[in-house]
Amino acid sequence: MTTMLDPKAEMARLLTRLTGDEKHAPSAHSTIDVLWVLYDRILRVSPETVDAPDRDLFVLSKGHGPAGFYAVLAAKRFFPEAWLDDLGGWDSPLGFHPDRLLVPGVEVSSGSLGHGLPLAIGMALGLRMQGLTRPRVYVLVGDAELDEGSNHEAIAYAGATGLDSLTTVVIDNQSATYGWPGGIASRFTVNGWTASEVDGRDHGSIELGLTAHQSGQPHVVVASTERK
Repeated sequence: MTTMLDPKAEMARLLTRLTGDEKHAPSAHSTIDVLWVLYDRILRVSPETVDAPDRDLFVLSKGHGPAGFYAVLAAKRFFPEAWLDDLGGWDSPLGFHPDRLLVPGVEVSSGSLGHGLPLAIGMALGLRMQGLTRPRVYVLVGDAELDEGSNHEAIAYAGATGLDSLTTVVIDNQSATYGWPGGIASRFTVNGWTASEVDGRDHGSIELGLTAHQSGQPHVVVASTERK
């Protein structure tokens, strides 16, 4: 359900409480609008349903910059806001990579580049094997992370198997080392995915991209966050 908060002001306020990992601030801040839209408008999960078998699943593959993720989880009451004041502290559950055993709402411990998309595909396959058709799996990756070969194998496999419960969001900071002819989306569509390209700072545009998936195909949303 959409809240009455001004999301950008709320996220800015919460992010000021997260200190000690400033070198990853650009990585974290580039995800904040997509994360907000996911948790505010898209994902069927809440603090009360974190263990429900039919919940939607979210994987932050870009887990080396978790500040934005933590801010959104705190805003949605998955854990107390006060936790934000001790990022990376000795006794803090909020580490520099999210830990699924310590942080409510975190499905996968992440941060190693190239692991999130293959893990999300495994989760989607598990849902399919159980006959669960309602839950969706969403994974957020960085554009440079796509340089990892494990992602190329995952993209090809998901397309070949028609894994239509999977939506991948790529945050495009134009920081990929190699790139692809025709842009990031073409790397997916050539393997049977559908694709949306959106303004990664425009919440309406992000929502439209996230809801544009079709039956029989996995979907990718390329969210550009580069300032024009």
